[in-house]
Amino acid sequence: MSDPQNLPSNGLSYKQAGVDIDAGNALVEAIKPAVRSTRRPGADGEIGGFGGIFDLKAAGFTDPVLVAANDGVGTKLKIAIDTGNHTTIGIDLVAMCVNDIVVQGAEPLFFLDYLATGRLDVAQGTAIVEGIAEGCRIAGCALIGGETAEMPGMYHGKDYDLAGFAVGAAERGTLLPRADIAAGDVLVAIASSGVHSNGYSLVRRIVEVADTDWYMDAPFAPGQSLAEALLTPTRIYVKPILSALKAGIGIKALAHITGGGFIDNIPRVLPETLAADIDLGKVTVPRVFGWLAHVGGMDEREMLRTFNCGVGMLAAVAADDANRLVEHLAAAGETAAVVGSLVERVGEPVTFRGKLAL
Repeated sequence: MSDPQNLPSNGLSYKQAGVDIDAGNALVEAIKPAVRSTRRPGADGEIGGFGGIFDLKAAGFTDPVLVAANDGVGTKLKIAIDTGNHTTIGIDLVAMCVNDIVVQGAEPLFFLDYLATGRLDVAQGTAIVEGIAEGCRIAGCALIGGETAEMPGMYHGKDYDLAGFAVGAAERGTLLPRADIAAGDVLVAIASSGVHSNGYSLVRRIVEVADTDWYMDAPFAPGQSLAEALLTPTRIYVKPILSALKAGIGIKALAHITGGGFIDNIPRVLPETLAADIDLGKVTVPRVFGWLAHVGGMDEREMLRTFNCGVGMLAAVAADDANRLVEHLAAAGETAAVVGSLVERVGEPVTFRGKLAL
């Protein structure tokens, strides 16, 4: 066996192979202030160890059930990459995970991220993680760890990918949907901030068809470029929803309107005996969706199955509490409206009346 001390050297290093350990260490140092800003009971907001630690007892839980979710941002990343604007994409990453947790009646507690790139750019990585930290602050969860993977040959040019992982908790017996969900319950739509983080492969194709570019004025958002408007981050609903639940408002189920739109997401929280009857005329549709439908030549059903069409979240609530929920959400800065009700299912799990104002 050869003596390692006598092996010939060809002068190669890990850095020459495309992986810069020093850049990775510099990124960790650069993001520490952002990570510390997400401290909350149960987490100290420090990174650098081999694993993140969270204390459920310190967070105030007695008999908790854990709820976990993971997601990415999809091809919305391509707009951030093509325009060099990475400041809000981290908010999207957090939103897609924590919104999936709060719809089950759970409080998001901590978050971990995964950033994979061909070449680590410290400034870019710092902007991304600062966005993630902002999303965590909005959601009230701690950023307790993550991973940055520099993989030359796997990712090319400026490309990178993001994944997020969130864990939340609820006291045993309080998870949604509730067993008493029933026909006659009212559906309350909570407004989205725009396209959120689904359907961007189609969005990017529509931009190509429109023969425009990211820096031109957005036809549906005066004063913003097309890229700025389409990078509007996904709205995070955690604090208003948790506040409503703690106030005892009779929310029985919540649906996060993500990929699959109305048609595929609403049935996920309904028993097989119930259907959602929605009056599309009561849905306030942001102008971006009218533009997408017009330029893309999309029919209404395709829009309803691809995009949120202005509804980021849908709540099923006891009829007596519907107006109270709308008012509570308005006081928390959210726009909400009654758009339908639950009925006995005789056919499709989601039925529509009226038309979207596209």
